[in-house]
Amino acid sequence: MGQKTVAETIKEITRKHLEENNGLLLGESISAVGWVNNTVPNCKGIVELPMTDVAGAGIAVGTALVNRRPIFVIRFQDFLILNGSPLIFFAAKIKELHGKCAPIFVRAIGAEGLGPVHSGVLHSIFMHFPGFRVCSPMTPAEYIEAWEDFIKHDDPMICSEHRTSYLNTAEMKNVLKKNADVTLYAISSARFEAIKAAELLEKEGIISNIVHIMWLKPFKITNGMTKPLHQSKLGLVIDSGYEIAGASRSIAYELNQATGCCVKALGLFDRTKCLCPELQNKTPDANRICETVKNMING
Repeated sequence: MGQKTVAETIKEITRKHLEENNGLLLGESISAVGWVNNTVPNCKGIVELPMTDVAGAGIAVGTALVNRRPIFVIRFQDFLILNGSPLIFFAAKIKELHGKCAPIFVRAIGAEGLGPVHSGVLHSIFMHFPGFRVCSPMTPAEYIEAWEDFIKHDDPMICSEHRTSYLNTAEMKNVLKKNADVTLYAISSARFEAIKAAELLEKEGIISNIVHIMWLKPFKITNGMTKPLHQSKLGLVIDSGYEIAGASRSIAYELNQATGCCVKALGLFDRTKCLCPELQNKTPDANRICETVKNMING
C-alpha cells in the first residue's frame, strides 16, 4: 500500500478523533457533496449545520468551551468573514481575558477558480489577531504535525488547507543549492509552483533554493531560513493569498530584518479573484515567479 494522500490523512485523523476522543466535527453539507473532497469519514460525531457561512462558528466555539475540541469545516475560506466574529472576538480572546480556553480546529479550505466568494485564501487575516495559531500544511506529515500541535495546545487553530494538496502524497523538503542566486520561500499551494519555477529557472542558468513554510503563526525565524538567504542575498516569499498586507509581505519583512538581505513578496494581485478568465487572479504560477526572480536579479 502506498503512502497516504493528504485527504486520506485528514480522514484518518478525523475518524480517530471522533470515535476515540469524543470529538465533534461541525460544518455545512458535510455528507451532501462528496464528504468534503473525501476528507471526512462516515462515523459518529458529525453535526450538520445550516448556514455555516453565517452562524456556524458560534456553535462550534460553544462546543470548544465544553472541551469537545471540535473540528469546524469551512468549505471555502471566504466564508470565514461572516464566521469570523465568534472566532476572533471570543475563541481567540477568552484565554487571555478570562483564563478559559476554546480549542477549536478550523479547517479553512482554499481553492482556485470557483467564483468570487469561493476562491479566497485568507490565512493572513487570522495572523493579525492575537490568540490564534495559524498553519498551512500541504503534505501528509505536515497535517499530522498541525493536528498534534492542536492537541498539545489549548488555542484555536486556523488550518489553512488548499484543495490542490489533497491528492499529494509527497513530503516537500527544502532544496538548498551551492551558489544559489535566489531563495524562494513558499506558502500554501504556491509551494507546488515554486518547485516548477526553480526547474524553469535552472534551465536559464539561475539557481534557486526553496524553503517551505508551513507555520505562519507563531512564525519563528530559524537558521534553516536565514542561512540560505545569507548565501543567495536575494529572497522571494510567495503566497496564495493577497500580497497587500498579507503573509508574504509580513514574512518578507521578518526575513529582511533578520538578515539585512533584499527580500520581496509575491501574492495575488489587488483585484477580485473570480471564475471568469479575465478575473482568475490565481496563485502566482511558475512563470510569474520566474519573471519576478529575473527582474530582481537584473534590478
